[in-house]
Amino acid sequence: MADDKRPYSSIVVDGVEQAPSRAMLYPVGFTEADFKKPQIGIASTWSMVTPCNMHINTLADEAVKGADDAGAKGVLFNTITVSDGISMGTPGMRYSLVSREVIADSIETVVGAQGFDGFVAIGGCDKNMPACGMAIARLNRPAVFVYGGTIMPGAERRDIVSVFEAVGGHAAGNVSDIELKEVESTAIPGPGSCGGMYTANTMASALEALGLSLPNSSAQNATSEAKKQDSFRAGAAVHNLIQRGIKPSDILSREAFENAITVSIALEGSTNAVLHLLAIAHSAGIPLELDDFSRVGERVPVLADMRPAGQYAMSELIEIGGIRPLMKMLLQEGLLHGGCMTVTGQTMAENLADAEDYPAGQKIIRPLDNPIKKDSHLVILRGNLAPEGAVAKITGHEGLEFTGTAKCFHGEEAGMAAIMDGTVDKGDVVVIRYEGPRGGPGMREMLSPTSAINGRGLSEHVAMVTDGRFSGGSHGFVIGHVTPEAYEGGPIALIQDGDSVTVNAETKELTLNISDDEMQTRKAAWQRPEPYTTTGTLAKYAKLVTSASEGAVTDKYLT
Repeated sequence: MADDKRPYSSIVVDGVEQAPSRAMLYPVGFTEADFKKPQIGIASTWSMVTPCNMHINTLADEAVKGADDAGAKGVLFNTITVSDGISMGTPGMRYSLVSREVIADSIETVVGAQGFDGFVAIGGCDKNMPACGMAIARLNRPAVFVYGGTIMPGAERRDIVSVFEAVGGHAAGNVSDIELKEVESTAIPGPGSCGGMYTANTMASALEALGLSLPNSSAQNATSEAKKQDSFRAGAAVHNLIQRGIKPSDILSREAFENAITVSIALEGSTNAVLHLLAIAHSAGIPLELDDFSRVGERVPVLADMRPAGQYAMSELIEIGGIRPLMKMLLQEGLLHGGCMTVTGQTMAENLADAEDYPAGQKIIRPLDNPIKKDSHLVILRGNLAPEGAVAKITGHEGLEFTGTAKCFHGEEAGMAAIMDGTVDKGDVVVIRYEGPRGGPGMREMLSPTSAINGRGLSEHVAMVTDGRFSGGSHGFVIGHVTPEAYEGGPIALIQDGDSVTVNAETKELTLNISDDEMQTRKAAWQRPEPYTTTGTLAKYAKLVTSASEGAVTDKYLT
């Protein structure tokens, strides 16, 4: 019979029959006493392929120490990670969203196979963070997520988006070879995730708002002592959750997901929050739909003047107190559900009770009566071009309506070439298609094209529509996640050069301005292109993945 404080590990290591299991564990550091302790896995996404994760081995070691100090046995293991920033604009970017599924699968596999009673999951880049959330939800064992922390700004407050935009400036003749070299060599000074309210910092904040992280985990610099302490406390916190019998299913309620949406909106976060929160909710068995983002967004204002559309970096938000004062302000206004349980064993309201207000005079977080935008910047669009939905990032800086002339490209490379050589001009709607979850496959991010548009000074004059997605670093009049995607014969596949396309953020419509009869004629003539590949990881992903409007998950069609 399993020990209720060691419900999984006791099955693996207790009794005469499990002597072989114990024999295998002595060489990796177990003592005889350890077999009577709860086992806590420490899922590390450490890797030297990216600065986002290069320091996470240090944090993972701290989490092991925290678990051991609390009376459990910490066991460290690793999973893969890939870098969006490095693979961006290349065929390798097809593997980025795929890696979310691989990482979630690998954490589930190790925790399940080894019989860990709980685990800490440490993530520091765009896809391994939601992957950790998905694994926590799937396994439903006591768990805490630790964010690896944000990077410090480079010279002249540069970050990775500064480099992408310098490429566009170079193409326009505004940035010299020497200047471009200087930007690329000074933008990334050390460890940590990209510094604006891009996808990593957005998801760190959303995961804290979900209740899966310890308070303030989302707002700590990667190389800080505070981040080491956060990691140490996480190991102890999982032991506490085991003792109290608190599982992710006690935390991940529908109200918790509304909290995560609310915080993502208030921070002017990445469109990827939509995709990833849908996926985590699916793993948790919580019904969440695109329309929930619209419903919550009608009452939540944008308050953070954060990059990419705004001025400030995450490290600067940390200096004034991080996101806890913001969350307390939202709670006091009735915009957060304070009764939601969290990994501290206390409710969200209890966690925020001692949060201090922002210092007087700070300019990063606006007061509720003077928002940057009175409602959400994450706008869910529908219409004849996106009957199953699309996600726009409309911050208010771009205006609320755009009508332009379509210039269509099969894949990111063709679109990028046209932007760089000046083919794309004012008044155009750049349509980059066959980049959806199945058609790409992998739903590549369009940071290179949007940054090139911005670098050429066209961000106020050009819109982009894609069935791919956008980096949190993208800004401008950009609409992604168009569903059905082109590879499935969605209307985005039927646009022709010269067509008129309208984006209206007020009516929440994405419209191809042709007749219904013309749409049907084009539909009848459309033929699906050959798949990108028919073997390996990408082919398996394309076969299993759902649409972006369902979170692009790979386990929905298994039953």
